[in-house]
Amino acid sequence: MSQFDEIIDRVLSHEGGYVNNPRDPGGETQWGISKRSYPTVNIRALTRQGAVDIYRRDFWQRVQGDRLPRAVAFQALDAAVNHGIGNAVRWLQRAAGVADDGIIGPRTIAAVAGQDPADLVLLFNAERLEFYAKLGTFDTFGKGWTRRVAGNLRYAAQDN
Repeated sequence: MSQFDEIIDRVLSHEGGYVNNPRDPGGETQWGISKRSYPTVNIRALTRQGAVDIYRRDFWQRVQGDRLPRAVAFQALDAAVNHGIGNAVRWLQRAAGVADDGIIGPRTIAAVAGQDPADLVLLFNAERLEFYAKLGTFDTFGKGWTRRVAGNLRYAAQDN
């Protein structure tokens, strides 16, 4: 079983089923896959397996999850799903102390490998919480977002 297969249920537990909240900029979503990002997908009919396939192809591979320590890989995947791949990668790069160009290359992979994964997770989630606090929708969704990060920190304790 790959790292992705071991942690995807965590992401899906945050994302849940079908939602179409008019206050959510993502609009109509199912399993966290939004119509805004995937306009050709029938969101209401999207299966769990369909979402997993999208997450593996479009998120996991782009954050290079197989090249990251498990604790860091989960955090990067969850943030990529929730905030976009570019944000997740830049937060990882800041946490690892390299230029935050939004591209995971050899320098980022080497910097991550040279860090304590627990420290990276803490620094990464500090970036994430600061980002949430700046959003105009924090008053509406902030409580759920901070609970998500709290849950992710609990997962990090299991992963280290």
